[in-house]
Amino acid sequence: MKIGLVGYQGSGKSTVFQLLTGQEPDPAKVQSGQLGVAVVPDERFDRLVALHKPKKTVPAKIELLDTPGLNRKTQEGNAQRLGVIREATAIVHVVGAFTGCDVPAEVEAFDDDALLADLQVMTNRIDKLKKDVLKPRPDRAELQAELDALLPLAEKLDVGESLLNVEFSDPQEKATRSFSLLSRKRQLVVLNTAEAGTYDSQAAELQAKGYHVVAAPFGLELEVQSLPEADRAEFAAEMGLGEPSRGKLLRAIFAVTDQITFYTSGEKEVHAWLLKRGSTVLEAADTIHSDLARGFVRAEVWAVDDLLRLGSERDLKAAGLNHIVGKEYIVKDGDEVFIRSGV
Repeated sequence: MKIGLVGYQGSGKSTVFQLLTGQEPDPAKVQSGQLGVAVVPDERFDRLVALHKPKKTVPAKIELLDTPGLNRKTQEGNAQRLGVIREATAIVHVVGAFTGCDVPAEVEAFDDDALLADLQVMTNRIDKLKKDVLKPRPDRAELQAELDALLPLAEKLDVGESLLNVEFSDPQEKATRSFSLLSRKRQLVVLNTAEAGTYDSQAAELQAKGYHVVAAPFGLELEVQSLPEADRAEFAAEMGLGEPSRGKLLRAIFAVTDQITFYTSGEKEVHAWLLKRGSTVLEAADTIHSDLARGFVRAEVWAVDDLLRLGSERDLKAAGLNHIVGKEYIVKDGDEVFIRSGV
């Protein structure tokens, strides 16, 4: 799963990137964007590792793309800068609240930038389609159908209407699939504050409008993280910092993207996997390896919490807490999955 980190210049976006990934911003990648990986904190995973003592461990990870800073004053070039996150699952918009900016206005400005970027992509395709449907070509009917599907969506974007909650028809889904529209991506707003406990009212205002919001002094927290471990607790207490926001922020990303974690574990390897909530065990098999999905026969499933409570797979099975399921089974958060495949 890839998450796009966006923000206007000076928002502290790269500070959030460094806090999550432990990777310092690379000045050489300011214009192209920098990719990093954040390991997802997971108590169940840690306990599975302690139980099995495996040779290999693979925790769940999120890819983060720190994008070029957006131009706040003119919006010039913002559509192109945002183009690098079209492949992202969701957007994390960092707002530099510590600068004293108008937070709701900045969130609205970014939404406008995203709409404009989508409108440019869609308009380019519409302009080409309008020319092509006038030519005597065998696929003219298909091109006309594509044009008919796009025009009402472009009209919505043109008047500043987000497509996030618009129900697309099948032809519209097909026509826009390659666009990876920004205005259809879930967004988490991150308020980068000067100190702990500030901007609660503005966070509440944004939440009332339907935004997912996390507010914290990420710059201070990065300072704490850079201190010797023995000094961190004292400094954090002096600054009024509570729970470290790294875990809170990663949990918020999970909520926005609607992800769950399932597991495969044993003496050889303990592996945590991310999966879209509501996915079937067949989709989980494909996440592990496409061959497992192709040759899927059935799966054995149990709750990791039951395994950890009883202490062994043998005791779990003796208690009848394992289940044999077919490919339509919906995987739950915290399931352990063993795929039986003919391939």
